[in-house]
Amino acid sequence: MKNLSMILVLVLWCAVTQAQTLTPEQKKVDKLFERWNKPNSPGVAIAVLQNGKVAYTQGYGKANLEYDIPITPKTVFHAASLSKQFTAFAILLLEKRGKLSLNDPISKYFPKLPGYGKKITLKHLLTHTSGLRDQWRLLQLAGWRLDDVITKAHVLDLIHRQQALDFEPGSKFSYSNSGFTLLAEIVEKASGKTFAEFTKVEIFEPLGMKNSQFYDDHEKIVANRAYSYKTQRKGKQKQFKKSVLNYAVVGATSLFTTAEDLSLWAQNFKTLKIGDADIFKKMHTKTKLNSGRKIDVGLGQFLGSYQGLPVVYHTGSDAGYRLSLIRFPEQNFAAMVLSNVASFDRDIVASIADIYIKSAYKKEKENKKKRAFFEHDPKRFIKLSKAELKKYEGTYWETAEWYDRKIYLKEDGALYYYRNKKSETKLLPISKNAFKMIGDTEDVTVTFNKNSKGEDRISLKINDRTPLEYVKYQKNVPLDDYLGSYKSPELSTDYSLVIENNQLMLKHFRTGKIALKPVRKNIFKSGNYLCKKLEFIRNKKGQVIGFEISNWRLNKLRFTKVKAAK
Repeated sequence: MKNLSMILVLVLWCAVTQAQTLTPEQKKVDKLFERWNKPNSPGVAIAVLQNGKVAYTQGYGKANLEYDIPITPKTVFHAASLSKQFTAFAILLLEKRGKLSLNDPISKYFPKLPGYGKKITLKHLLTHTSGLRDQWRLLQLAGWRLDDVITKAHVLDLIHRQQALDFEPGSKFSYSNSGFTLLAEIVEKASGKTFAEFTKVEIFEPLGMKNSQFYDDHEKIVANRAYSYKTQRKGKQKQFKKSVLNYAVVGATSLFTTAEDLSLWAQNFKTLKIGDADIFKKMHTKTKLNSGRKIDVGLGQFLGSYQGLPVVYHTGSDAGYRLSLIRFPEQNFAAMVLSNVASFDRDIVASIADIYIKSAYKKEKENKKKRAFFEHDPKRFIKLSKAELKKYEGTYWETAEWYDRKIYLKEDGALYYYRNKKSETKLLPISKNAFKMIGDTEDVTVTFNKNSKGEDRISLKINDRTPLEYVKYQKNVPLDDYLGSYKSPELSTDYSLVIENNQLMLKHFRTGKIALKPVRKNIFKSGNYLCKKLEFIRNKKGQVIGFEISNWRLNKLRFTKVKAAK
């Protein structure tokens, strides 16, 4: 009993001593994450680097709820898209050794991949400018769940079956995991080693990242691993449920690492223990599109600013894992968060920077004037009758970014351009069908007319930029023409279109139903991120012969009608 009392006193003394030795900044960090520091909750591991040294590292919450295992800085997390900067580094290392070139066409490594009539280079893959459709969206539309076992073979087979690109390589940015899966395969072809072996020998071992690896075997046991969770509400009660991940595909994802190990990687951007200044300069150079416009995309990382300071960053999100690594190169500062619950807000990583380097933030000039509203010549405005204004009322759909805007007449007798409850703008006429936005900082002209298809639309022009198009929703769109079965050879899967409760439904035997809302004849949208736009295709006789699906990471994936509804 006496020994037990001594142990308890010693434990209490250690806890008090630790609390007393924490710096003010470390105490603020603990406060920032206290909501996750609970015995029955998943949580987060963090690391902070300042002036090339670890300023703080800590764990909060549980790595495994079933076995009550706490998160520590040594806990292993699935790092999701944080993997991409390691893949980019591996490619650049091989380029340095003369094994490949960023200007190599990918056909050199994948001769069976469709040529698309375009040259796609390794650099296009590294900068998300290849035009290749995203592997996860393809898998989901093919009927896969993201908690299925998904291997490299599955993904490569699907990529090879795609018959079209989303856009001309180098012409625009569209985030594509497919490109980084191909890059990992290129590392294997150029080095003669598996991607996991190459990164172990060339990155993890030299940096002392003892608990890091690329996880290419979904059945492999990993010690000290954090398991993945999601939050589910049952009434007012919140409960955690498993969020399963069974990936065996690397390059775009599947780095396993710890807060301690990731801090060693972040330090290397300054110490250059592996790699050199030329490699990191390439990783930190903005991407130039074919048009000459530069975008804030480096190689495997994004470039930007926070509080006036340049930053390099990337995030990760798979299943319940949420991660972020942000670096401030000029301040030699970095912060990272690794969480195992989907509800975790990884943007909190910026709040760590607020604690440590707020004094370095660039302050705006005190006398800096607010941007003034654009001043219109009041003599240009004309009077229109209520009937003339009312014909423009309705909901309009932006055809490129797929969002709604509403036009309506208010009691003050003016038309308004409605975005949401907190944002609407008055429109005043300068002709029968053209209006100016009042109270905007730009010169915005809203013109009501018809497009080349004869559809009612808004053409919205900001200053001298290319106008945006919004087509007007059509009422009472007939649905019977669209019913039937449709097949995609690129996905090897089928969908059917049926009507339920007067609504068109897109059905798949595995993924269930997606409710479609008509915008106009042949054009539908949905609230499901897999199907932001669905456009039907007709032959010269006006018969529906197929449709094309588009979402944020793929464009115009075609399905052919194989059977009409009876």
